Amino acid sequence: MAYKVALVVGARPNFMKAAPLLRELSKFNQKYDPILIHTGQHYDHAMSQLFFDELDIPRPDFNLGVGSDWHGAQTAKIMIKLEDMFRNDRPDLVIVFGDVNSTVAAGLVASKLLIKVAHVEAGLRSFDRTMPEEINRVLTDHLSDLLFVSEPSGLENLKREGIESDKVVFVGNIMIDTLIQNIEKCEKSVILEKLSLKPRRYVAVTLHRPSNVDNPEILRSVLGTITSACSPLPVVFPCHPRTRETIKRHNILTKKLSDSILLVEPLGYLDFLKLQSQSFFVITDSGGIQAETTYLGIPCITLRNNTESPVTVSEGTNMLTGLDPANISNAITQVMRSDREKGSVPRFWDGKTSERIVTYLNGIM
Repeated sequence: MAYKVALVVGARPNFMKAAPLLRELSKFNQKYDPILIHTGQHYDHAMSQLFFDELDIPRPDFNLGVGSDWHGAQTAKIMIKLEDMFRNDRPDLVIVFGDVNSTVAAGLVASKLLIKVAHVEAGLRSFDRTMPEEINRVLTDHLSDLLFVSEPSGLENLKREGIESDKVVFVGNIMIDTLIQNIEKCEKSVILEKLSLKPRRYVAVTLHRPSNVDNPEILRSVLGTITSACSPLPVVFPCHPRTRETIKRHNILTKKLSDSILLVEPLGYLDFLKLQSQSFFVITDSGGIQAETTYLGIPCITLRNNTESPVTVSEGTNMLTGLDPANISNAITQVMRSDREKGSVPRFWDGKTSERIVTYLNGIM
């Protein structure tokens, strides 16, 4: 009988990590019976179904439909529904991804039911406990039976925290598997034409962390600094509806800002991959984009004081600035003057991470 392997996803970063692993597990259909569980943590079409369509992920076997809520309430809803599911149809292995609430919820439920848990992208640490994602990472790693690590810092962090070495496997960054599988497909995107942009003649911006977008004064300062320092290049900002509402409510887009920044709706995976791959550089607060730009060789300025993926700074194209306007301006000036080298691609960021994971599973199951 095939091993039942439950892959639990809940938000866009999870989809990009699960897609190549689901594809690889399906090659061994006599050995594995993979089931895809979507918690519904991200539930609107632009954030969820569009990504499933573009990444050729099969329709989820189960959609829990939990929707958005406060962290505790959302995590609890996911746990209640997953516990009911796992008690009635027990998987042999639960695989979780990244650091969202769905990740830690699935890890807690499975471990309490004595079901083995594998964490993909284990060991990453920002060392900032004010970030909910950091809490999720630490808890999930200490609940997991298998820890698939994406970069050397993950190995060091898990060793320091006392995780047994025989649980830990260095496999590389699975998000790069998805990027490589879709880089040619994204060339068909017409997003640049749609937005009247020329390759390498614009700056792409993504901001989503509450500390950056929920405070109108911080958001006003950040956008003003970015547009001023990037001039005369246009700035393209795919903007979450909640952030757009903050901008509108507090009249952040002055006439000067409106002439310099282009607010657009959230983009699908292929459109955004095309947007960032053809940009002069990217400004972000996203962990995933730090990794993608490193692989693409696109300079990345991250508006955070820390990163859970330090290899993107030490080897890649990433620079940390925090929110200080002078630091942001200096980093932009440095990139605009082409003073920064392209960086290199870290070890095992080669599109074969899902293969390494399944090869390892084949050896122990």
